Amino acid sequence: MPYNLDLEKRLDRLSVQLGNFDKKKMFGGVGYLMNGNMAFGIHKDFLIVRTSPERAEELLKGNYVSLFNITGRTMKGWITVSPEGVPGEKQLSDLVNLAIKYVKTLPPK
Repeated sequence: MPYNLDLEKRLDRLSVQLGNFDKKKMFGGVGYLMNGNMAFGIHKDFLIVRTSPERAEELLKGNYVSLFNITGRTMKGWITVSPEGVPGEKQLSDLVNLAIKYVKTLPPK
């Protein structure tokens, strides 16, 4: 199953406004990297967001959010958000900005 191309277009428009990202095909989808660290991306229909493990736990209490798990092992600080969780540009922008804020704290790769 291909990944969500509509979400990719939305992320492309948003990423141009928010920073300097490298876009890379990965895990059957696409990832947006800042300083070599993935900040957000797409897997199937889902938005992938990287944040602190503590913030991820808070977000998991909401609707449409689950742990990122494509290998059978969850990754701390990584969540997926279903399309219903990002119906508008505000919701998408809020989550992307959350990822950017976290990734800026990481050392470059």
